[in-house]
Amino acid sequence: MSTLLSRLELESAPHPTAAVIWLHGLGADGNDFAAIVPELDLRSCQPIRFVFPHAPSIPVTVNGGYVMPAWYDIRGANLVQGEDDAGIRHSARALEALIAHEVGRGIPAQRIVLAGFSQGCAMVLHTGLRHRKRLAGIMALSGYLPLADTLAVERHPANAHTPIFMAHGSQDPVVVPARGESSRDLLAALGYPVQWHSYPMPHSVHPREVADLSLFLARVLGPGRDAA
Repeated sequence: MSTLLSRLELESAPHPTAAVIWLHGLGADGNDFAAIVPELDLRSCQPIRFVFPHAPSIPVTVNGGYVMPAWYDIRGANLVQGEDDAGIRHSARALEALIAHEVGRGIPAQRIVLAGFSQGCAMVLHTGLRHRKRLAGIMALSGYLPLADTLAVERHPANAHTPIFMAHGSQDPVVVPARGESSRDLLAALGYPVQWHSYPMPHSVHPREVADLSLFLARVLGPGRDAA
């Protein structure tokens, strides 16, 4: 097996029985969302291990070939023209390896939430809906569904009913709201239980969003939710 992605790990309490694997956006790293953990209300959840992987640095076409942390190349400003199929699938394998690593540490897939922001959002939607074991949930923040035309064929029934929290800023200039909304509509048309949230913000995180994420985690990882 290839080497696991380097990553930051935090535990909400000792002996975690659940995990949240959280992917950052373009140009950031795993530290980007670590600060959100203390802001989450996790009182109704059993101990959670938060895993924040660091993307490798690659040239990004839309930024003039500048080398930066990225889960895949972006070739056009509208995000979906000339999508980097190989890069997306490469990062999906790396994310699958992290899921397998958590399972190997004793946390079953149904106690794992995938979370991501922007490019990270794209990766958790792509990977989670194709994953062959049921996951606890997917938190898709300020992003979109990549390789959308292939999902209907490639999706796995194990996650056909996995709760999906989607959030977007109404003033997002990076991933325009229409891009997120079209992804939401496609997922809903395929029967996925999407919980949609819009916040008055640009390409960022809103305080109300943090509170809503806390409620979502309590719902999918709280008491009676397939505790290990």
